[in-house]
Amino acid sequence: MEKPTNTAGADPDWDRRSLPEVHGSVSVPVGGPPWRKMLAFAGPGYLVAVGYMDPGNWATDIAGGARFGYTLLSVILISNLMAILLQSLSARLGIASGRDLAQACRDGYSRRTTFVLWIVCEIAIAACDLAEVLGAAIALQLLFGLPLMWGVCLTALDVLLVLYMQHKGFRWVEAIVIALILGIAGCFAVELWMARPDVSAMALGLVPRTEILTNPAMLYISIGILGATVMPHNLYLHSSIVQTRNYGDSYEAKKEAIRYATIDSTVALMSALFINGAILVMAAAVFHGTPYEGVADIGDAYLLLDPLLGATMASTLFAVALLFSGQNATLTGTLAGQIVMEGFLNIRLRPWLRRLVTRLIAIVPAVIVIGVYGEEGSGPLIVLSQVILSMQLPFAIFPLVQFTSSKKMMGPFAIKTWVKALAWPVCLIITALNVYLLYQTAIAFFKG
Repeated sequence: MEKPTNTAGADPDWDRRSLPEVHGSVSVPVGGPPWRKMLAFAGPGYLVAVGYMDPGNWATDIAGGARFGYTLLSVILISNLMAILLQSLSARLGIASGRDLAQACRDGYSRRTTFVLWIVCEIAIAACDLAEVLGAAIALQLLFGLPLMWGVCLTALDVLLVLYMQHKGFRWVEAIVIALILGIAGCFAVELWMARPDVSAMALGLVPRTEILTNPAMLYISIGILGATVMPHNLYLHSSIVQTRNYGDSYEAKKEAIRYATIDSTVALMSALFINGAILVMAAAVFHGTPYEGVADIGDAYLLLDPLLGATMASTLFAVALLFSGQNATLTGTLAGQIVMEGFLNIRLRPWLRRLVTRLIAIVPAVIVIGVYGEEGSGPLIVLSQVILSMQLPFAIFPLVQFTSSKKMMGPFAIKTWVKALAWPVCLIITALNVYLLYQTAIAFFKG
């Protein structure tokens, strides 16, 4: 059972809540076996995991696998471990403080700093949404022959879907997202079976190599993978949607909620690891070492799969999984846009208007891109969008670690010293890689 949604007149704390229309709407059983509570908390992690398997990941994983074989599997693995750590901190922040990351920034920083962080976050969401909208539009084009421009406009319908699902209950949003994830995983399980990858080479690919840092082309794709995996808006999203559970305000209840939310996100992100790894492995097995190893375009990969694998269903499965991935990501991206706008600016709009605004932020850039560069430019731009996304990461992860380290904000749930010893180096490594990428890009630009 879901408890009735609160109204502004009935609850004085309504304006302080993240996603107030669904806040605390999913009941948590008191007592009973642990598996029942685990099921009650299961869901938010999968909404977050969607962002780790969106079309931006497809573009970077295909490019990495086709050009460098299995080498960048280690980048996917390390990125996923970083994501598990950061998402657990995000869930902890939301449950312990009752504030999402955007609200925490508004509470903890000056108005000017908050405004700058909001602008940076909106740029990140626009880059992410560009990849998701273009990915879904490409899938519609591959399956039904729709022009990209039409496909981009059709993605606006997800606004209506989110509104309808949230009206029925937040569990319905989670259910459709999990169903689409299962569909993606099933498609790639079949693709891997057809591709028959080299298992020993896959195992070696999980071991990091210094070549990744010394090869500018490999580093560029690696940063793209990192940007497509550890996504800034997912940290804002997760800190909010964990609060849809009605877990109570006591120390014991919050401690239990943090534990189960961490389990939920860890399991969900391991599914994302499988799908990301599967995309790269498929590209490595099918394209690397062939005349087509330069492929970085999703559409080209679709056209080449059938003749190279010798299976008529390979391309169709690929496009269906891409459609599921793009639509899933636009659903959660719309929610993240709402959370960021409300959290940073404390603007309360009607649900349909909020989602329309956040969806337009994604659709307008996509329409401009297609109009300026044409359909052929969509693939490289998706990869570039992920690199831009990675550039925004420090502006989300440093505040996250700062707030979760603060006893003033977190009380007894502030992270321990050993967690800080992991979290701060992750922040520094991500920032250093981004600075190094900018340096390499600048050198290549002036030499070119």
